Amino acid sequence: MNIITVNVGQGAFTIVRHNKEAIIVDSRIPPADNNTVAYVKEILAVSLKEHNVKGLILTGFDSDHCDIVGTSIVLLKYRPDWVMYPMYYKNSDEAKAVFKLIREQESARRNSADPLKQVSVRLDRLTHRQLTGLSSNFDFELFSPHIDDMDSSNNCSIVLKLTGKGTGGFSYLITGDTENGRWEKINSFFGKSLKSDVMAAAHHGSKNGTHPASILSIEPNTVLISAGVDNQYGHPDNQALAVYSRTAKHVHCTNVDGGVSLITKAIPGDFKTESIPS
Repeated sequence: MNIITVNVGQGAFTIVRHNKEAIIVDSRIPPADNNTVAYVKEILAVSLKEHNVKGLILTGFDSDHCDIVGTSIVLLKYRPDWVMYPMYYKNSDEAKAVFKLIREQESARRNSADPLKQVSVRLDRLTHRQLTGLSSNFDFELFSPHIDDMDSSNNCSIVLKLTGKGTGGFSYLITGDTENGRWEKINSFFGKSLKSDVMAAAHHGSKNGTHPASILSIEPNTVLISAGVDNQYGHPDNQALAVYSRTAKHVHCTNVDGGVSLITKAIPGDFKTESIPS
């Protein structure tokens, strides 16, 4: 199993691979020149060679995690079996365009050999946190969103543990843009159930997405931060980096060396993350 955190600037686009299956998490491609789109297409082509894309997880519908260009590439070229998103309504042009594409693809593939399934998730609507029937090689455990705390688009983000089954698998916590108020509730309910080998830093390394008690419960070996070079928000925040570094053995960010993609692999007794030049 390995995780490829794609350098898409101030956004999120991740590929998780295990036993010839792949899950794509978020689909942001920043509005830049055609070189940006070409780069993402190239890294997808290389990373997904000989892998079956089982699903696309959109942690939220804010444009830094989901846009129509990235979603179109994934749905039209790689034709995942399902697309997962949080159960809430985002009233923005970008979100409307993405929902329209999802509905169109579901309709177009309805009577085909590979229909597209929509998986809309919210914790209070589910009997169990475990989501089944999505993959032969991954387990899915949902921790958020919940109707009690859906007070902003950030706190509607999906928080989900994705675990590779069998030899070589490990756990990866997907966090979206979840903020500290929601983390307080998540940690109070689930505590050590959050424990994961690797985690994506919430909200691009913002201090408002870095909840110390939750980090202690997650107890990550490795933290992966997707943030833009010289971004206007100052992500990752120095306080957030300090919190992560007190618990995690490794902390890596895409905004170093002019921007890099990251590939994270398990090695005996540890995890190793290498840079892929952009």
